[in-house]
Amino acid sequence: MLVPALLHYGFNAGLPSQPGVGIPMATDIALALLGARIPASLKVFVVAFAVIDDLDAIVMIALFYTDTVVLHYLAASLAVWALLLGLNRVWRIDSISVHVAGGVLMWALMLKSGVHATVAGVMLAFAILFWKRNDAEYSPSRHLENRLHKPVAFVVLPIFALANTGIVIGAGWLEHLSGPNGLGVIRGLVFGKPAGVVLLSIIAVMLGICSLPADLRWRHVIGAGMLGGIGFTMSIFITNLAFADQPDLINASKMTVFVASLMADILGFLWL
Repeated sequence: MLVPALLHYGFNAGLPSQPGVGIPMATDIALALLGARIPASLKVFVVAFAVIDDLDAIVMIALFYTDTVVLHYLAASLAVWALLLGLNRVWRIDSISVHVAGGVLMWALMLKSGVHATVAGVMLAFAILFWKRNDAEYSPSRHLENRLHKPVAFVVLPIFALANTGIVIGAGWLEHLSGPNGLGVIRGLVFGKPAGVVLLSIIAVMLGICSLPADLRWRHVIGAGMLGGIGFTMSIFITNLAFADQPDLINASKMTVFVASLMADILGFLWL
């Protein structure tokens, strides 16, 4: 679970000790409310594509929200990452303090390079040992996960949410919902997400890349796609980057994200 958590939040959040903590809170609540109404394999599927979806968002941030790249800082950050990978896979050095120190250095160098530093959190996730030692049940990633669960859940996530939300509900906010930007957000989250999840799942099954679990039906996948339209953390994060000098548009877009997420949540819940 360490890798999904770091993929989801980079250095902004952390490591769930139970399924669902690392995915958007509304999705987590929807899955909890559905309980035994849906198969366990569907819950795993929703968590998996929620993590990958946020990874895609982090990649988009790195590619499209980087104005200039300072190559020597970027090279230095990649060199630190290569060193951490070597400590992991070659020398099997599993000291948490060593990896955390290297991760902080990598983050600082990535920030200096001009590439969004969230990427460093993704890279660090792959550089920490996740398998167990031969002589014990100890796993570095599991240990770190357990250590960080409470401070992340009760400190980091609330701060992240409060710092990135900041919505002012003013007169005329409903008008934005019917404008080009508002309709784009709603269509993307409410209709685009289910279409993408279902279509790519069908293609993957047809090509023999995977198969539906025995307890899963296509109607479940459709419902999962609907829940995939719930957007919060990364949607709002990208909104702040995309409209950096347009506070009114940021505010209106955040409100639309909430409205579209609520629509997707209700539709997915009722469907499932």
